[in-house]
Amino acid sequence: MPDVGMRQKRVQRGRGNVAKCAAALLLLAGLAACASSETRPEPPAAAPPPPLPPSPPPIDLGGRWHFTAAAGGGCFMTLGDAPGASQGTIAPEGGCPGSFFTSRKWTFEHDNLIIHDHKGQPLATLSYTGGHFEGQDNSGGTITLSH
Repeated sequence: MPDVGMRQKRVQRGRGNVAKCAAALLLLAGLAACASSETRPEPPAAAPPPPLPPSPPPIDLGGRWHFTAAAGGGCFMTLGDAPGASQGTIAPEGGCPGSFFTSRKWTFEHDNLIIHDHKGQPLATLSYTGGHFEGQDNSGGTITLSH
């Protein structure tokens, strides 16, 4: 018959081995969790929404307009466009005050009509009110553009 003391020693050794195996498994599981969290790709950032298209002017700008400066002077300008366009051409007639004889292009941005010179530089910003455009030139002078 086997010795009872030997049996207890074997049981204790077996328990010790089980505890060591359990600890090793926990360690491996922890390392696997660390490794897997490090290799996870970041979720892609949401793409920004595309910019809104510019809003068209409140009226069709094509045609002949009367330009007037409060400081004095005025002329006629022919604005060209396609219906609903947010930009077009300007053909000033003789006698335009200040630098407005160099007007060549208009754009409609953020509810404002902007008149540009032959180099693309803005000359004036106007807003639509009461059936015509009112605004200021680069010097702060008041100007109007009416049909």
